[in-house]
Amino acid sequence: MITRITSTPSAEKLIDELIKIHGPIMFHQSGGCCDGSAPMCYPEGEFFLGSSDVCLGEVHKVNFYMSASQFEYWEHTHLTLDAIPGTGGQFSLERPSGLRFFIRSRLFSDEEWEYLKKHPVKKCG
Repeated sequence: MITRITSTPSAEKLIDELIKIHGPIMFHQSGGCCDGSAPMCYPEGEFFLGSSDVCLGEVHKVNFYMSASQFEYWEHTHLTLDAIPGTGGQFSLERPSGLRFFIRSRLFSDEEWEYLKKHPVKKCG
């Protein structure tokens, strides 16, 4: 199955730990400013989504969103959510864990891109 986002075992382990502590969670890819361009993890519903956001899909059964304007730049890339040593974003749930979520990316192959053109992301709100 062709997806826009996947996760590593390290990210999945951290997601499981955060869900045990906080209940349902969500991700929103930060577009810059204070925390750079980092995937931010929030309790589900704490980050308000609007019509300027899109859902890239699910990563380990958790919804992953980004702003539509940022997606215009990233739409040709497959994202992999990882968890690496470090300090998470200032408002992201993983901050006290000693790990931080990190995005790795690669360009879609021609075959993947042809499929994804027929399956666009959905706007929120």
